Amino acid sequence: MKNLSLFFGVMSGTSLDGIDIVLINQINKSIKIIDFIHMPYNIKIKQDFLELHSGQNSDLEHSIQLSLSHAKITAKGINKILKKNKLNSKDVKCIGYHGQTIRHYPERGYSIQLGNPNLLAELTDITVVSDFRNRDIVAGGQGAPLVPAFHNEFFFKKNKNRVIINIGGISNITYLPINKNIIGFDCGPGNILLDHWIKLQHNKNFDNLGRWAKSGKIIEDLLLNFQKDSFFKKQPPKSTGRELFNIDWLNKFNIKNYPIEDIQRTLLELTVVTINESIKKFCSSVDEIYICGGGSKNKFLIERLERITGVTINTTDKLNIPTQQVEAIAFAWLAKKCIRKESNNSPTITGSSGPRILGAIHYS
Repeated sequence: MKNLSLFFGVMSGTSLDGIDIVLINQINKSIKIIDFIHMPYNIKIKQDFLELHSGQNSDLEHSIQLSLSHAKITAKGINKILKKNKLNSKDVKCIGYHGQTIRHYPERGYSIQLGNPNLLAELTDITVVSDFRNRDIVAGGQGAPLVPAFHNEFFFKKNKNRVIINIGGISNITYLPINKNIIGFDCGPGNILLDHWIKLQHNKNFDNLGRWAKSGKIIEDLLLNFQKDSFFKKQPPKSTGRELFNIDWLNKFNIKNYPIEDIQRTLLELTVVTINESIKKFCSSVDEIYICGGGSKNKFLIERLERITGVTINTTDKLNIPTQQVEAIAFAWLAKKCIRKESNNSPTITGSSGPRILGAIHYS
């Protein structure tokens, strides 16, 4: 390969399904995807992460061992890509390594992502950039979302007001208006409650195409009670995660009184209406909507979003970046900015006090 400017991006999201690893060649504002691999978590590792998400479980030794495991899985995926593409570690500038979030409390001054960047650098012989969130948080920001700056760089169009919706465990939006500053924030639960509920009831990891949700009916009073949560009333900047939206949150609403498929339908509608309300409140004029993340595969959810917003929804595949790779690519981009000593946060989005260089560098 000629004219190499290779970067790995690594993302493991709130859905806890595994690790997305992408290798890109980025020259100026041109991104070429060289390869992608998804490294799924086994049942035990996923359960271990879930246990550590609980506020009652803060086992330090367990956290350290899981960080090591996360790095080993990531290194295995990276080395597979290198071998497949006949590349060596010296061909790659760095790895943008997000890690697995187990705590996100910007109001308390911290965000914790498990993953061992030192071990990853050792196993791959590639420089690793990690810990992207905390520099923004100590500067007064939310430390999230970080991807809207990437959206602005690669998805902005000067004659279209675009909304980018990412639906992972949490849903978030980026608004790319023609003549104003970009906006980005978390809307609320995306797949996180839907996945948890179907796992509890049917031992499935997700609701394929939203079929089970479609079989149920909206419980209007329950939906209204869901929407009373104070998070939905907050003004941006705001971010959230499994710390708030979890099974304990769901159990507060006496859900045992309702048919299980109606719960699923109502949870899907919660995702839809909170995204729509966010668009109505903060995106003054919308010409186009593009979606990415795991939620882009939920056909019924997309149908509901199209109907409630009145806008045709396309995936980011139409913008030449596959839906499952957007966030991983974004962290490759953030890492590139870091090693070039360029600011890579978004103060107007996160609320931090000014431009900062996010990321801690672990040299090969």
